[in-house]
Amino acid sequence: MLLAIEQGNTNTVFAVHDGKDWIAQWRSATDASRTADEYAVWLTQFLAMRSLNLKALDGCIISSVVPQSIFHLRNLSRRYLDCEPLVIGENAKLGVDIRIDKPSEAGADRLVNAVGAHVAYPGALIIVDSGTATNFDIVAPDGAFEGGVIAPGINLSMQALHQAAARLPRVAIQKPHRVIGKDTVTAMQSGVFWGYMALIEGMILRIKSEYAAPMTVVATGGVASLFEGATDKIDIFDPDVTIRGMLEVWRRNQAHA
Repeated sequence: MLLAIEQGNTNTVFAVHDGKDWIAQWRSATDASRTADEYAVWLTQFLAMRSLNLKALDGCIISSVVPQSIFHLRNLSRRYLDCEPLVIGENAKLGVDIRIDKPSEAGADRLVNAVGAHVAYPGALIIVDSGTATNFDIVAPDGAFEGGVIAPGINLSMQALHQAAARLPRVAIQKPHRVIGKDTVTAMQSGVFWGYMALIEGMILRIKSEYAAPMTVVATGGVASLFEGATDKIDIFDPDVTIRGMLEVWRRNQAHA
């Protein structure tokens, strides 16, 4: 069985694939100081809930945008799974071209998303990945990664608004029924939610205009579901783009080996 670890700046997802299907997924807060032993204790408890154990896992692939955590995740695989992990950006072959000026600067999450979206959807793609940052990544019809746009994520904006303005409270992010807020909380929620919708819609239009070819827009990421039904500029909502890409990268490397 394969253990896929997808680590973002805010959350880390652990997913188990049995060769046919994803049979389990768990999410934890990203903590760069968490050791391999701590990960093992945490993971053992969740595996037991599915009548599994660490010995059932014989493969591991890691995608992380937190460099200081990779050491601990690699040791988790070596020490408790008894296997050398594939690490995106290090020893994993993606099997796609990276058509940007400095390929080494492309984040592991963006590259894996490009793979995961390309194997599921034909043609040129815009991947809108909403997490700590909001990424707009461009995938060519042949699967190549062609760059994109990086903007602050919606949670960062809400947090910054609260921290920088003494009289503005911390509020939950949700879709307001009206654009015009009638109190401070609904005004903040509207500004963040509809402001981000305007960002997403505006960037999609600008990217399509510059690319000058038909493109399918795929939304993924931790808060993408928040925007579902709020815009017609997004064609597909797919929460599994990243882990699908990791599985595809794993299979390509197994075949190569």
